Amino acid sequence: MLERLQKLIAQAGIASRRAAEQIILAGDVTVNGEIVTELGTKADPEKDHIKVRGKLINKKLSGRPNYYVLVNKPKGYLSSSADPEGRKLVTELVIGKGRVFPVGRLDFNTEGLIILTNDGQFSNHVASSRSIPKVYEVKVKGLPNPNAINKLRRGIVLEDGFKTAPAEIKDLKPTDKNGWYEVILHEGHNQQIRKMFDAVGHSVVKLRRTKIGTVYDPYLKAGESRDLTPEEVASLVFGNTKAKPTRSKPDARPSGKGPGRP
Repeated sequence: MLERLQKLIAQAGIASRRAAEQIILAGDVTVNGEIVTELGTKADPEKDHIKVRGKLINKKLSGRPNYYVLVNKPKGYLSSSADPEGRKLVTELVIGKGRVFPVGRLDFNTEGLIILTNDGQFSNHVASSRSIPKVYEVKVKGLPNPNAINKLRRGIVLEDGFKTAPAEIKDLKPTDKNGWYEVILHEGHNQQIRKMFDAVGHSVVKLRRTKIGTVYDPYLKAGESRDLTPEEVASLVFGNTKAKPTRSKPDARPSGKGPGRP
């Protein structure tokens, strides 16, 4: 069956579909010995020899199980499967699943839930869907007045020209010097929450993602991971809003590198 090369590369667990496109454009993919650089080119893994950076990927497409792993990313980890600067990677927190990659991004200094998978189609759906809300807890410098927060709720134009969609923002209990909020986004612009609060003069001090769609786990400590349940995967793929929170199993895996959360 003919499939787009970027989809096959993602299914083989080599990279996300977007990253696979860059691999193709760089000339690192061959089909039957011919270099392919045109996006949208299709191949049949049952008949064609497909190589990425000189390595045959056909076997990876045959009978390969899909993995869906929930990770509580500590601060100071990069949401990537590689980094030329040698920084710590979120993929290092998952053991025994072969090659997996993050679904979307969390900033280097942002904590919280992120999904890792080797299923490129699933990754593309979850990362790009505006029907899957992402929920964050935000601590900001100072105490914003209600007018500033209402501006963010309505949507604002950021310094880079991006117009944010209306956001759901709930007041949480503040301290004497810091505001705390729950922010729900349906879009994923780069460093969006930090830029939003910068725009109203209150920089983000702490940022943590607590929920992806219906998936959350208050028992998963920083640096730990666990498999998503079939119900959680279905909730993200089909929009099943009846998924329930899952208590982390005793075998949730600490990385040994990230700090624990009380």
